[in-house]
Amino acid sequence: MPHPAHPPPAVPARGDVLVVGGGIIGLTAAWRASLAGLHVVVLDPDPGGGATHAAAGMLAPVSEAEHGEHALARVNLASAGLWAPFARELTQASGIDVGLTASGTLSVAYDAADAQRCRELLALQRSWGLDVREVPLAQARERAPLLGPHVAAATWAPGEQHVDPRAAARALRAVLAADARASVVSATATSLLRDARGDVVGVRTDDGVTLRADVVVLAAGARAAALVRDVPEVAVPVRPVAGTTLRLDARAAPWFADLPVLRGTVQQRPVYLVPRTDGEVVVGATSDEGAPAHGTRAGDVFALLRDARALVPGIDELPLVDVTTRARPATPDHLPLIGPSGVPGLVLATGHHRNGVLQTPLTAATLDAVLAGTTPPEAARACDPRRLLSPTTTAPSGGPA
Repeated sequence: MPHPAHPPPAVPARGDVLVVGGGIIGLTAAWRASLAGLHVVVLDPDPGGGATHAAAGMLAPVSEAEHGEHALARVNLASAGLWAPFARELTQASGIDVGLTASGTLSVAYDAADAQRCRELLALQRSWGLDVREVPLAQARERAPLLGPHVAAATWAPGEQHVDPRAAARALRAVLAADARASVVSATATSLLRDARGDVVGVRTDDGVTLRADVVVLAAGARAAALVRDVPEVAVPVRPVAGTTLRLDARAAPWFADLPVLRGTVQQRPVYLVPRTDGEVVVGATSDEGAPAHGTRAGDVFALLRDARALVPGIDELPLVDVTTRARPATPDHLPLIGPSGVPGLVLATGHHRNGVLQTPLTAATLDAVLAGTTPPEAARACDPRRLLSPTTTAPSGGPA
């Protein structure tokens, strides 16, 4: 006779904090709540399997800085500075190395037009006081001997790092699994619950379960907008932006592990390669408005490999072992939504777009302050969700108790 299936774990009917979303942001929110001594439940149909699973883990506030994104660059710089203590605390708590590596970032331009764009961006970044400089091509090749023959310009950002998002998600899951106050439940939240005063007091799930909590943290990524449809006082204008990453196996080619992070522009198309010390090389940079409909398009894989091998021809020899496409949540101003929503009981932690991993420690510090009733970090002021409220919308005063 077949063995009976194990019953699903019991879900507390009520907790202090309920986190909707189990990516790196949601799992971090749950960890911070548990560290504060609170009982916390995380809801996600595939914890760690969303945008976090696709992310390359670049901590690149300088290289990511673009025209019109000065406020975002400041947020990213502040969060990057918090990554070392955040990683140390998480590794000590979980026993899992999250792969934080200080590699620097070498950005290269493929042709003359790309070089012009590279230098324009360099001038912008330097005007903002960022630590980046142009380097001679010979020096670029010393840092990355595997560069191909077509390189027209290069810049070097020495202070940048990278981390393994999948390892970070495993570490967060391990910490929560070891904490009797925390539960991670494979379920999908379909709507928020409100009481007679209009406070958010819980969620309903796709299997008809009602869960209640003093505070709901909405960290559901691109799904967050749909979940606030019954809370019109809250603005969560996030949209899905699909991205694809490839993972190559360079364990038989250990010279890849000595490379810095490589970011390139090939005929105006961005591409990056992130070599890890364990022999993995992550390739990415696609960005398509909308959620992925039917997995990964063959053309996206082709385009990434075409442009990556234009910069580093040696990747031709590496096995392709993983292809992942996920939707990331983007806001109109590309800044995340972190903090009280304006409706009591509802805290937002979404809209991180392409910088979710980078912005995780600042999100953690902000949520620490919100849960403790103290003032969030100054750098998080630009991420206040209430900045996007319509002037004609009146939101209740105060935040979650």
